[in-house]
Amino acid sequence: MGKILPSLLTQPIIFFHHCLSSSMDIKEYFTRISYQGSYDKPDLATLTDIFQHHIRAVPFENLSIHCGESIELDLEATYNKIVRKNRGGWCMENSHLLSWVLKTLGYNVTLLGSKFYVPEYDAYADEINHLLLKVVLDDKSYLVDGGLGMAYQIWQPMELISGTDQPQTPGVFRLLEESGVWYLEKVKRKQWILNQSTSASHNIENEVCCRICLFTLQPRDIEEFRACNAHLQTAPDSLFVTKSICSLQTTNGIRALVGCKFTEIKYNYRDNMDLVEIRILADEEVEKTLKEKFNITLDKKFVPINTSRWSLF
Repeated sequence: MGKILPSLLTQPIIFFHHCLSSSMDIKEYFTRISYQGSYDKPDLATLTDIFQHHIRAVPFENLSIHCGESIELDLEATYNKIVRKNRGGWCMENSHLLSWVLKTLGYNVTLLGSKFYVPEYDAYADEINHLLLKVVLDDKSYLVDGGLGMAYQIWQPMELISGTDQPQTPGVFRLLEESGVWYLEKVKRKQWILNQSTSASHNIENEVCCRICLFTLQPRDIEEFRACNAHLQTAPDSLFVTKSICSLQTTNGIRALVGCKFTEIKYNYRDNMDLVEIRILADEEVEKTLKEKFNITLDKKFVPINTSRWSLF
């Protein structure tokens, strides 16, 4: 399962959420994600539908770090940023907001802490650095994570069972449990990679199993994530300091802007193969791309960066 690196990175009461902030409105959130379906019955179909609308409307992004803003964990601040300012967020923002949405609708939701796998060290982080959700429905538990982002993002809730392949559009996901520790993996397809700077060139990357993260079922509180939330946006060697990231799931794939590199993936383009198109943007194209491809307009000057060797695909 990979070693642990020693030095790395009850049923909800619905009215509670109205007490938390009367200015947070579930219908306003639904408008933000363009959800027009029913929500009177907290079942798996409704959960999946809302979840898919969220990941296709709300980007996974850390742009605040690279335009002089701080990322807060207060729920109302996250709500205002994502719902009213039409921004995205990273895992602790996306999953925190989703937990409020699902609890408001009557779902049984528990916050969980996870440790991401770092390929360059062949190791998992030593402290929790990722927030995900467990949702219990009809005596079955599901993993719900709106903040994996990039090509790691699941598109459907995953049943919390060990050793069973769970095919989804992005690839085959799998959960493995050993001694109370759960491991999330993804088998990605072969990739047909086009280099648009030389349109005739291409190469094929083979199918590969990618470790994503590990977690336990220990319930967490959002306060337990404040230290890593601060660390990840300030530490010089943090992935999120060394890379500016904005990714959004589409109906058939993903688009992402990492530094000035814009990537679009079409899943299962042909013959169990994903099509990957890459383009390096000029400085003057970045702001336009954020607006046109991610529906994001920033208030402050954005400085793209991509100095980490860690590939997010």
